[in-house]
Amino acid sequence: MSNLPSPKPILAPRASAILYNVLTSRADSRPWILPANICPIVPITFLKARVPFQFVDIGDDLHADLNQTLDLIRARKFGGLLYAHTYGEESTPREFFSAAKESAPDLMIVDDRCLCIPNVMPLDTPADVTLYSTGYAKIVELDFGGYAFLRGDMTYKSASLPFTPEAHDEIEKQYKVAIQKRGKFVYHDSDWLQIDPPFPAWYDYSLQIEAKKKDSLARRAALNHIYEASLPKEIQLPPKYQTWRFNIRVKNKAKILKSIFDADLFASSHYASLAGIMAEGYAPRAESLAGEVINLFNDEHFDEDKARRVCDVILENLSS
Repeated sequence: MSNLPSPKPILAPRASAILYNVLTSRADSRPWILPANICPIVPITFLKARVPFQFVDIGDDLHADLNQTLDLIRARKFGGLLYAHTYGEESTPREFFSAAKESAPDLMIVDDRCLCIPNVMPLDTPADVTLYSTGYAKIVELDFGGYAFLRGDMTYKSASLPFTPEAHDEIEKQYKVAIQKRGKFVYHDSDWLQIDPPFPAWYDYSLQIEAKKKDSLARRAALNHIYEASLPKEIQLPPKYQTWRFNIRVKNKAKILKSIFDADLFASSHYASLAGIMAEGYAPRAESLAGEVINLFNDEHFDEDKARRVCDVILENLSS
């Protein structure tokens, strides 16, 4: 490994563009393993690249169930594994990655850190690709951009695809309807994926990331302090899950969300289980998490007054 060149950053307008290029550069028709609670644009990128996939449920740590995943890898041939960090929790299962590689040496591992704090230096990891995003609603929100560190000997070719914003808006609308109705998502290819430059040089881009990151983390710490102090500990997820957004688990999720929006405030509801929607299967743990979790905003779109008002709404609905 020490003889390989150092990982280099690959840049694109979106992280999904890098994933698409990784998949098409490899030209491998074997299926991949994805966690059921992944962002919908990830499996849609696989559909566009014409690479099959199947979902695994999540485990107690809210990430992909590692035992289930390893059993699958040992039972049949897979082209790759995409590991995502639920709500930006940063720990990396290095032993699991190594065990997966030992069982299937040609298995490609993508470490999807799009919800994590972006790091402009490569990590020491057995993963082949470490993927970050600076798009909308990420910890560093620049409204554009994704980057990745690739294993030094990987082949990576950037495709050139037509892109129209209307096609992107339409695909987003379609998958949201499918998730809301818990119906099958039927993919029809279109020009939804922005993949071509222009794009800033890595040096300039990395400086933007570092500058924005400092302000972003300070704001998140301030708003999280309000949530932590105001809300019952038993509904809060552990602190390691609370950087991207502040997450709570409640039994009356729909009622609380409605009350938040009725108060002219907002919160979000990520991520639904995609098992049974974008591929066959059922993921009961991912389904259970999605049915109870509410993501409270702690970014530049929110402020301390709104955070306190959201807490008041939640407390009123918990007591009732």
